Amino acid sequence: MADLAGPAPRARMFLTRPALFALLAASLLGLACKGPKGSGGTTLDFDQLPASSTPSPTTTLGVGDVVEVRVFEEADLSGPYRVSPGGTIDFPLCGKVQVAGMNTSGLSDLLTRCLAEKYLKRPQVTVLLREYNSKKIFVFGEVQKPGTFPYDEDMSIIQAITMAGGFTKIASKNDIAVTRTVEGKETRIRVPVADIGTGREKNFRLQPGDIVFVPESMF
Repeated sequence: MADLAGPAPRARMFLTRPALFALLAASLLGLACKGPKGSGGTTLDFDQLPASSTPSPTTTLGVGDVVEVRVFEEADLSGPYRVSPGGTIDFPLCGKVQVAGMNTSGLSDLLTRCLAEKYLKRPQVTVLLREYNSKKIFVFGEVQKPGTFPYDEDMSIIQAITMAGGFTKIASKNDIAVTRTVEGKETRIRVPVADIGTGREKNFRLQPGDIVFVPESMF
């Protein structure tokens, strides 16, 4: 006869694998919705961003950027110019021109005035941006070539993922997180890149300094 007075066997609880994954996912989602302690951080879906956070239609020049200046019928003045560490370009006839913080339209106006005042009658100057080396975006996580990449004006998240070599096989393509400063606060933005790629969602434009993180799929 069994000893009924002995200690009862310890109860064991078993979870099926789907249930365990569901529990883990719920825990991670709860953590993600809370910003870092004391940071004021928050998490938004990409369609919840305030209008003020959308990229400016023009981006200012900085150190290392390359512009191409075209002066009509003046081949000696036309060509590529790189912004120096001092924020200037060395332009013929005008000398060192401070360009850091200007956009291409402003630089075109500045060079036009300089040439018109001293050297040419009604000069026609066009400035094109060739390389944005002063502004970067960062792509990490489950991509083939994570790293730092030059920002291009009007750059989309699809372009950024492509520059990073595309997704790995275990990437969670609809759970991309973009970290940026919105209204003075660090904000994580959920971006469904897979849905964007299939046309179910509108494209998402990046800003200089954005950090794109591609998580690993849990399934």
